[in-house]
Amino acid sequence: MKHLASVVWLLALLLLAGCDTQPPVYKGQFLAFGTLVDISIAGLPTREARAATDVIEDDFKRMHRAWHAWDPGPLGRINRLIQTGETFAAPPSVLPLIVRGAELSEKSDGLFNPAIGQLIDAWGFHNNDPSGHRPPPQETIDRLLAAAPKMSDLHLDGIRMRSSNPAVQLDFGAFGKGYGIDLAVEHLKELGVQNTILNAGGDLRAIGSKNGEPWRIAIRHPSGEGVLGIIRTSGSESIFTSGDYERNFTWEGKRYHHIIDPRTGYPAVGTRSVTVIDDNATTADAAATALFIAGPSRWYEIARRMGVDYVLLVDTDGNLHMNPAMQERVELTDAGYSIQLSPPLKPEPGR
Repeated sequence: MKHLASVVWLLALLLLAGCDTQPPVYKGQFLAFGTLVDISIAGLPTREARAATDVIEDDFKRMHRAWHAWDPGPLGRINRLIQTGETFAAPPSVLPLIVRGAELSEKSDGLFNPAIGQLIDAWGFHNNDPSGHRPPPQETIDRLLAAAPKMSDLHLDGIRMRSSNPAVQLDFGAFGKGYGIDLAVEHLKELGVQNTILNAGGDLRAIGSKNGEPWRIAIRHPSGEGVLGIIRTSGSESIFTSGDYERNFTWEGKRYHHIIDPRTGYPAVGTRSVTVIDDNATTADAAATALFIAGPSRWYEIARRMGVDYVLLVDTDGNLHMNPAMQERVELTDAGYSIQLSPPLKPEPGR
């Protein structure tokens, strides 16, 4: 009888342990915005996680069709109408991005500028694979710089809009992915997902945890190979990196990357990569681009203007620039980096 009681007790413990076992982390993948989107969902049965992933994939397909600057669709139509100088109705699928893009552009002192689509096109970076391209003629760059397209050239009155500058061509490549991730995460919450990572080509937003443990995120080394450091997420956070390794081409022995400085018309210089952490993916996406262009000399100023809390910039000499809060968050894979710490981006507690 004692032996039977022990067996019954052991079975009861196993049953209780089984009740506490978390479902495995579901992993899905699909193509959107010209990149692979990976989704990890914890705490849900596989069937529910797969259904939520299918819904989000459909969301991303709709966003891609609406926001592509050159394909037929709402944004392409806006870009054609902008050139007329006439007033027209902005489609609801695009209007929020225009409003948000104008706000972020102003905060960045114009370094983040979604109005320079013609420059992006001239460089060939509207294609996902720019290999085999060459720099545009200097006269083309000079002409587009003289036209000085900017978001403030767009005038909105409700859903009615017009442009006072026909050189404006909207390109949401520098923040559309972040905006899409924000929308998708909110939709996932509505579907009952509380713990997930939505990762679009290395740029991501994470909510909740991985079965009680923080999500661990690798920061890509600016060489394009290997890992620079690890960040553990806390609550709801977005981690975005802009790097010169992402899209580029080589012409006559010189490499040209896709992050165009709107002040010069050429790829930004002085920076290899920038990683930003923010609770909002849209802000993190735009800020990573703006701080890359700002470079080592202005990143701190622009980061404060844009209100981000955590920044890591790698300059072309391999030095790391970061604020103290980011230094506390990032686990570097190599102790030999030269680190230049800025003052805090936000007032420290108790001061």
